[in-house]
This record gives sequence, C-alpha cells and structure tokens, in this order.
Amino acid sequence: MKLCVFGAGGIGGYLGARLADAGHEVHLLARGAHLAALQSDGLRVESIHGDTTVDLPATDDPVEVGACDVVLLCVKSNDTRAAAADMAPLLSEGTAVVSFQNGVDNEAWLAETIDASHVVGGVAYIFSTIKDPGVVEHTGGPARFVYGELDGRRTERIESLDDALSACEGVDAVLADDIRVELWRKFAFICAHAGMTAATRRPVGDLRENEATWAMYRRLIEEVCAVGRAEGVALPDDTVSEWLAFAQDFDPEMYSSLHYDLTHNKPMELDALNGSVVRHAEDVGVDVPMNEAVTAILSPWAAGGD
Repeated sequence: MKLCVFGAGGIGGYLGARLADAGHEVHLLARGAHLAALQSDGLRVESIHGDTTVDLPATDDPVEVGACDVVLLCVKSNDTRAAAADMAPLLSEGTAVVSFQNGVDNEAWLAETIDASHVVGGVAYIFSTIKDPGVVEHTGGPARFVYGELDGRRTERIESLDDALSACEGVDAVLADDIRVELWRKFAFICAHAGMTAATRRPVGDLRENEATWAMYRRLIEEVCAVGRAEGVALPDDTVSEWLAFAQDFDPEMYSSLHYDLTHNKPMELDALNGSVVRHAEDVGVDVPMNEAVTAILSPWAAGGD
C-alpha cells in the first residue's frame, strides 16, 4: 500500500515506521526542525516494543506525495480543518483518510472540506511523543489502534488497511464493528484524564488520593457517556468502571498531553475535548456541569492567556 502519514509526530511517526518495516510505501508530512531531521537523518523510533530506524520520504508539501491508498491523519485536533484544506493532492477515488486523533468531531470536520466518502474513524491507545527532532519515543500503552468505516461496512479498503496494520510488529490492530462506540469510549476517558490533570495541574496519583477530585474524575466520564448514549451511541454499561480501573493502574506521576500543552504554552485541544462535550450536550439536552467547569477553568489558557 501507499500511505501518507499526515503529522509524523508521536502517533504518526510510530505508525509510519512500523508500516515501513512491514514493506509498505510510506510518506511523511511534517514541519519545522522535526521535518529537517527526518530529511537528513531518517526517523528513529525508540519503543518498549523494539527500536527501529527508517529512511522515508518526508516533506511539508502534499503535492510532492501525490495520491495515496490511505492517509493517516495524526495532527492535533486544532489542525484538522487546516489539514483537510491541504489534503486534495493526496486523494484519489477510494482513498481512506483515517483520523487517529483525540475527540469525536474530527471526522465531521474533515467532511466539511473533503468528500465524506474518504473519511474513516480511528482511535489510538499509545503513549508516544517526539523526544527530539527525528526521534519518536514510545514509552507505554498497548500501541493499540482501532479503526473502521463510519457506517460499519467491511469495505475492501478497510480490510486492506486491517491486513497491513495486523502484520506490523509492535501494533495491536483492531477492526471495529462500530467505530463510533470506540471513538466515544476513548472520548469519555480522555475528557476526564486530560481535563482533570490540566485543570488541577496535578498528576493522576494526586487525583486518586483526593476523594472529591476522584469523584469529579468519575463524573466527567459519566457525563460523556450520558451524552454519547443520548446521541445513539451504544456505549457498554461498564465504560465508567473500566476507565476508573484503567486509571488506577497508571503511574502516579502521569499527566496528559493537555497538561503538557498548558504548561508549555502550546495550543490546547480543549475545544475538541471538554468543550466538545458541552456543545454535544446542548444539542441533546443533557446536563454536564463537570465538563462545563473544566471548560470554564481552562478556556482562558486555551485562548492564549499568560
């Protein structure tokens, strides 16, 4: 397959390297110092599942890549619309654009610009980041990638992608029966974990030790589940207990990417996370006071406050 990784950071770089090692033609889209390092020294992945170095074509211009079988969209949710506006050179009839991003709105945002027939849902469970320009570090998480057509069909292109990812070393590949369920499942967790670590500026261990804070963490998950179910998403009954148990096993010093962005003066994905919960809740008439509180607390920072 010919694939383009649009945003070759922690998630995209990891996937691109694994797919290249499996024999696929992989092109990387990146920018800045990271792009310069990819072009001069290749991509290095340092992973708990095994290290690898690959020399792949890298650019910031989609025209240089051309039409692909699959585009893996791995930019921050804040950049989804801008990426969609630049995506035309990568698309031909049948190209799948798989969003491995945070939130439940990216697929709709993509469909505002590119034909909705290209859009495929995806969820990534991996802790990885750009360690240095040209170097992606995978420190934890199952490296589990879940994907599926938005209408649940088993198309030829989604089965081809499933075959490709399933053959990659260091990738737990899952073709979902209902990708909307998977999107909202992760959404429920990340809104709680990212929202609370950022709003309190404390790691998860401190959140677990404080009864009131841990109760709010739980309520954030419950609210997202209520909104998803009101939108017709068949979330499992044990979603809340599953995520609380999952978070109990985290290193007590763990934060979130939202906290990192807050404390490093980087653009925050608040609008795609807790802010999105508030918007969806208004549409379906569900009360989400905990998500409203997190959104209110972090909005001045997301808007660029010092």
